[in-house]
Amino acid sequence: MLFAITGCEIVGWKAEQDKQSLEEAGYSEQYFPLADGGVMKYWVGGTGKPLLLLHGFGGTAISTWKKEMLELNKDYMVIAPDLAWFGDSYSHSTPNLTTQTNAIWQILDSLKIDKINVAGISYGGFVTYSMMMTPERIDKSVIIASPGPLFNDDDLAQLCIRANVDKPEELFVPQNSLGVRRLFDHVFYEKKRMPDFIADQIYQSYFAPWQNEKIALIQSLVNDRERINQYPVANLPPSMLIWGDNDQIFPLKNGIELSEHINSSIVVIPETGHGVTNEQPELVTRLLKSFLS
Repeated sequence: MLFAITGCEIVGWKAEQDKQSLEEAGYSEQYFPLADGGVMKYWVGGTGKPLLLLHGFGGTAISTWKKEMLELNKDYMVIAPDLAWFGDSYSHSTPNLTTQTNAIWQILDSLKIDKINVAGISYGGFVTYSMMMTPERIDKSVIIASPGPLFNDDDLAQLCIRANVDKPEELFVPQNSLGVRRLFDHVFYEKKRMPDFIADQIYQSYFAPWQNEKIALIQSLVNDRERINQYPVANLPPSMLIWGDNDQIFPLKNGIELSEHINSSIVVIPETGHGVTNEQPELVTRLLKSFLS
């Protein structure tokens, strides 16, 4: 029966299965109207201290964190949004890190959450770092495979060389299924094997919408980097870093530099690429529970 399903139906079927598994675990899907216009979708489930999970570029809450969400809600009140211009979320404000951060604070304010634990991977790690600049509202933070303010112009140039692109947005905002394959090849330690129709549907579902806004998010990160780098490191809340030893997006040396810069511990996972939460969900879950408790 599976062979009669089209590529569109396979990707859509997987998304529906994931959604159903979260609902069965007690999660509910919420839509929050932003003050400046737009909507943020987020999942919330579980009881206990609140824990915010932030996905990376191109992903969604479910595609990035599903397996962790199904375990963490046993000990925490988990909030997992689709960031603006990803999944079912969008904003009428300028696409940049400030807009993303403000949107998250609006969700937390609506839930009357004054202080929270937060974990973010890749682009979600940049949002996490931005949130850490309001330390009175952060209990502990976990940054996964994200260099924060230390990713300099030379690092960016080396990334473009590794990916064989002229600009970083050519890697992170694929224009077709071939671009999706290139991105996946650099994100995951083990190469993903997928038929052309699956790669095309992943492009249509995750990368085709809001392309201009996604490009603007990448381009604006240079200015965002300068802004967050001005914040006094001594004021940041307690944090832990998690990194794959074979990260081809932000190599391990970036993680070591950040750990020294913010005086944070770093956990290095062997035989793991950039997609840490997808590649090592059980270990990430254990690390989060251990650090946050």
